[in-house]
Amino acid sequence: MTEGLDGREPPSIAVFDDTANSGAEFVAASLAAEIASSFGPPNGLPLSVVASADEAVVGGLNGVSHWGWCYIRHLWIRADWRRRGLGHRLLAEAESRARARHCVGLYVDTFDPGAAAFYERAGFARFGGIADFPPGHTRVFLRKTITADGSGPYPR
Repeated sequence: MTEGLDGREPPSIAVFDDTANSGAEFVAASLAAEIASSFGPPNGLPLSVVASADEAVVGGLNGVSHWGWCYIRHLWIRADWRRRGLGHRLLAEAESRARARHCVGLYVDTFDPGAAAFYERAGFARFGGIADFPPGHTRVFLRKTITADGSGPYPR
């Protein structure tokens, strides 16, 4: 084995397909602490907005607010409830909660062209993409600013 620059043996490398007992939690916590020391704590707060009808979940939105932005991780509407305005109602509620949390905007990513168009109709703008993710499609990144002056809980 080749010595490191400081004369010590380089660390061994192990690969795990399962994160249980692999050191993954330690790595995540260590990175989070380093990021927080440089950029401040994320003040992460989960968000879940659920729509129910006849005692059944017919749609919902999951996300998290952090560093003054609200990330929409999942938005799903049961097929028979689509095209009735429910998605826009869920987004409006998420936006209201994001404002209450002093977020400056919301962001989301999708590889579904119909979903991207839905977000654009809701006032989101594309700001990037990754071609062939998944293969043959483009993952699109969209954002919506929700404060006129860009003010929020974090200095710019």
